[in-house]
Amino acid sequence: MPARDGRREAVDALAVYGAYLLVRSAVWTDAGRARADHNARRILAGERRLGLDVEARAQRAALRLPLLVDVLNTGYAIGNVALSVGWLLRLHRRGDTDFGRERNAALLAFAAALPVFAAFPTAPPRTLDGFVDTLAARGLSIDRPLLMRFYNPIAAMPSHHVAFAVVTGAGLARRSRRAAGRCGWRAYPLAISLVVVATGNHFVADVVAGALLGSLARKVAR
Repeated sequence: MPARDGRREAVDALAVYGAYLLVRSAVWTDAGRARADHNARRILAGERRLGLDVEARAQRAALRLPLLVDVLNTGYAIGNVALSVGWLLRLHRRGDTDFGRERNAALLAFAAALPVFAAFPTAPPRTLDGFVDTLAARGLSIDRPLLMRFYNPIAAMPSHHVAFAVVTGAGLARRSRRAAGRCGWRAYPLAISLVVVATGNHFVADVVAGALLGSLARKVAR
């Protein structure tokens, strides 16, 4: 692809990320953080009424295996985003005809969540009593002032991680030549769902909303 195409892709990605940071700036206030905490408690209360509040139990089970927690932390902090971005970069560099569709699906999944982040800021479970911030427990907290300038700490609903996993997993499954590979990539969103729940970063409701967002993004991009 011509170099200018790469520049255009970078501009598009930065524009969407800039919109994300604008939303972050709008909600990251005392009032916004209070709303986010209230919304998190509302989600947890709703899940309890429906018997879907499995987050704390899943986390307690994972915490019995420190090595597993390290793997989950890596998947949350690095693995999911690296795979999604790396997949798109590979398609772009190869001039693959699927790049446009895959890029559009990823950008749609990212951008479509922004109005929800603005209207319904939601704190992650790890900020509530009864949960553990697994990254912070291993000395890798993402809630440091410098890092918090680059992401929105109260954007748990819907889960961007799960939305990206659905988009990327479906794309990789469609191109896999082996049945085992197709099954593995189709199961990838389930693995990421386990990661974000066990690390205390998302509620089950966030996971469901993220999966729906990713599926819708792929359909629209098609």
